[in-house]
Amino acid sequence: MNEKIVWITGASSGIGEALAYEWSKRGARLILSARRESELERVKASCAHSDRCVVAPLDLSVQKDIETVADSILQQFGAVDILVNNGGISQRALAIETEIDVDRRIMEVDYFSGVILTKKVLPAMIAKGGGHIVAISSIVGKFGFPLRSAYSAAKHAMHGFYESLWAEMHTQGIRVTVACPGRILTNISLNALTKDGAPHGEMDHGQENGISAKDCAKKIIKAVDKNKKEVYIGKKDLLMIYFKRYAPWIYYSLVSKVKPK
Repeated sequence: MNEKIVWITGASSGIGEALAYEWSKRGARLILSARRESELERVKASCAHSDRCVVAPLDLSVQKDIETVADSILQQFGAVDILVNNGGISQRALAIETEIDVDRRIMEVDYFSGVILTKKVLPAMIAKGGGHIVAISSIVGKFGFPLRSAYSAAKHAMHGFYESLWAEMHTQGIRVTVACPGRILTNISLNALTKDGAPHGEMDHGQENGISAKDCAKKIIKAVDKNKKEVYIGKKDLLMIYFKRYAPWIYYSLVSKVKPK
């Protein structure tokens, strides 16, 4: 990883922050992006090689902002070796109650922002001889779950896009890894959107007892090192993926017993 250029979105907290620390230890040159510049500066200062880190604030819900920052990064670095589309926002609301603007915001941030960045960096990656796109999805990108309709839909869309991207581009040196974390101890539930777009503001019990962001980051990096196409990260919550795939009657039985709050 020495001198490899890694661009991480959602780098101001959670999994993105943990990825920054782990890759910095390995000598990577980091581009850290998120909305909160002060938090990005904090993460940069905490990295093992802060002198190899660049802060590039952006709002993933604004296409023009994404494109402007991407153009600046490409002008400065020429090409990115690894793009980590990690920035995202979750949901805690019934589909019937969720305002359509909330659905659109989640789709813009969780799905379209990564697609835009991927399209921006691909030409330079190919010209350089290859690169790696890492998409941070979720286990609900493999199945539906109560109070997650928009979030699950955005994550399902990610799988379709990045799997297709690999099929099209692997002969040109483009690698793709889709990571599917389950319950990870981050602030994702606190910042999740409710029906009217307000923050949920509560820590989910499952999230609180999830694996650490640091352990999650290590597993993601290991999957990238091994060029895995997909990796699942979590505890017993991962069983839902296999129930849905191999024993759907168990999946439907379990989900039907979940009582949305």
